[in-house]
Amino acid sequence: MKNPLDSIQGTIIAGVVLLIASIVFLDWSEIGMSGLLGDASSIYAGFMRFFHVIAGVTWIGLLYYFNFVQVPALKNAAADGTASGITKHVAPLALLWFRWAALATWLAGAALLGSNFTDAFLMQNGYEAIGLGSWLGTIMLFNVWGLIWPNQQKILGMKKSSDEEKSVARRVALLASRTNTMLSIPMLLLMTNGLSHRALLGL
Repeated sequence: MKNPLDSIQGTIIAGVVLLIASIVFLDWSEIGMSGLLGDASSIYAGFMRFFHVIAGVTWIGLLYYFNFVQVPALKNAAADGTASGITKHVAPLALLWFRWAALATWLAGAALLGSNFTDAFLMQNGYEAIGLGSWLGTIMLFNVWGLIWPNQQKILGMKKSSDEEKSVARRVALLASRTNTMLSIPMLLLMTNGLSHRALLGL
């Protein structure tokens, strides 16, 4: 029998099977999910929270990978002539997951807010903390799609650019990525510990 952990597809399928088993056999009411036979709105909110979190973990995980691992490693890789492997094979795939995870995180968060979306973004009626966190996340999303991705396309040769344009693109992409890393620190605290967030999640 083939081990599902031998492939990423098999690993994900095995994880989903364990997820379904957890929902079927455990009482999730303590975390705001009443189970498969419970209230539909509770089930929707539970799965939306899950999707928001898993997309967010992917997004912020890759953000930290770029800033703490890839950028420093590329300096050493450039010195010994191995940087092309990273820029040709690793960076484009990482950026693919990075930008779409960012969008998925924001959309899932917006869906989770639902009718509270306006209150959150206006930072009123008890949604000040999650509202500020949502604004930080929105700025980060703009940086991903408006600054990091377009400039990375120039850096990686996906768009024809002169050496001077690539030099400018490197600086812009770096500063935008570092800005997102900076913003992620208060954003994560606000999104995970705000009293209004706990009220939203029914805790």
